[in-house]
Amino acid sequence: MTSIDEIRDELKRANHLLYVSLKYTRTCDIVKNAISRMVVAYELMFLLVMEKMKDDGKISSIPPLVIDRAEAMGKYKRGIKEYIDNYLLLKEIDRASFERREEYRKGVTLIAKLSGGKFEIDIPKLMFHYEKSVEFVNLMEEWLEWQDS
Repeated sequence: MTSIDEIRDELKRANHLLYVSLKYTRTCDIVKNAISRMVVAYELMFLLVMEKMKDDGKISSIPPLVIDRAEAMGKYKRGIKEYIDNYLLLKEIDRASFERREEYRKGVTLIAKLSGGKFEIDIPKLMFHYEKSVEFVNLMEEWLEWQDS
C-alpha cells in the first residue's frame, strides 16, 4: 500500500535537486532526474487515490497502467485536468531523447525531442512544473482526508 509519506519523500528529493544540486551542478542530468522524481510522485499519488477508491467501493479494480489510472482519476475527480496534463508532459519529457544547452551555466536548458516538436525546459520552467506537482499532491491529500471524514 502506498503512503502519502512516500509521495512527500519523492517531492523532497525533487526539491533538493532543484534548490541544492542544481545550484552547484548545472547539468541536464540534474534536470532530468528532477523530472523523473516528479513523475514518480504523480504516479504514486494516482495509485494511492485508486487504492482508496477501491477500498470505498467506487471502482472494482485498479487499472494496471499508470496512464489508465490518470484517466480514471480525471473521470472521478473534477478540476485536475491541468495536473494530469502536467504529468503527461513530464512523462513524455522524461522518456524523450534530449539535447543539452548551456550546461554548467546559469541558463542550463534541456531540449526534449517530443512528438510535437522540441520542448525546452530551463530552470524557471522546471520550477513551474515542480510547483504544479506540489499543488497536485496537496490537493489530492486534502481530498483523501475529506473522503475519510
